[in-house]
Amino acid sequence: MEKTGIIIGEDGRSRCFWHGGLDDYRRYHDEEWGRPVTDDFRLFEKICLEGFQSGLSWLTILRKRENFRAAFAGFDFEKVASFDQDDVERLVADAGIIRHRGKIVSTINNARRAVELRGEFGSLAKFFWSFEPSPADRPAVMDLATLRANPTTATSIRLSKDLKRRGWTFVGPTTVYAFMQAMGLVNDHLAGCFCQAEADRLRTEFIRP
Repeated sequence: MEKTGIIIGEDGRSRCFWHGGLDDYRRYHDEEWGRPVTDDFRLFEKICLEGFQSGLSWLTILRKRENFRAAFAGFDFEKVASFDQDDVERLVADAGIIRHRGKIVSTINNARRAVELRGEFGSLAKFFWSFEPSPADRPAVMDLATLRANPTTATSIRLSKDLKRRGWTFVGPTTVYAFMQAMGLVNDHLAGCFCQAEADRLRTEFIRP
C-alpha cells in the first residue's frame, strides 16, 4: 500500500487506500466518489459539505450527512436561501450537524449565490462542468505520489477565485478540488483501483450539461 496507495479488500478487489476498510466509507468510495454528477442539489450539497469538512475528516461529515440533509431542507438552495436568523440559531443548536456558526451562515449565503448562479447559467451543473479540465491538463497516470502532490490544481484555483468573486464563501481551492474529485469532474481513483475504469467509462458516456 505504501508505494501504490492500493489496498485489497476482503472481496479481493483493489481500492484506493483512503476508505480505510470501513464499510460506510468503502461504499462511498465504490458507489459515489468520482462518478459524474449533474443534479444541482447534489452539487450544492457537496460543495457546502466540503466547506463544513474544513479542519475535519470527510468521514465525520459523511456519517452526519443525513442529519445535514434534514437540517438544510435537502440542500434545496431555493429553500435554504430563505433561511433567516431563527434558522441560524436552530442550526447552531442542532447536535446532529457541525455546529459552526460561520459555516452555517456560509451555507445560507452560498444558497443565495446558487440561486443567482442558476439564473445566470440555467443550472449549477452547467457552470461547474464548464471548469472540467481538459485531458491535456490531467496527469498521465494517477498514482499516489501525484495525488498527494496535488491538493489543488490550476483549475480548482480558477474555480475558487470565480466563486469568491461571485460572493461564495468557504470555497478555497483545496475545498473546491475535493468537490471536483467527488463529483466526477476529474477521475482521481488511483491506478490499480477497480473503480478507476468504471469512473472513466461513466465519464466517457456522460453527457455534459
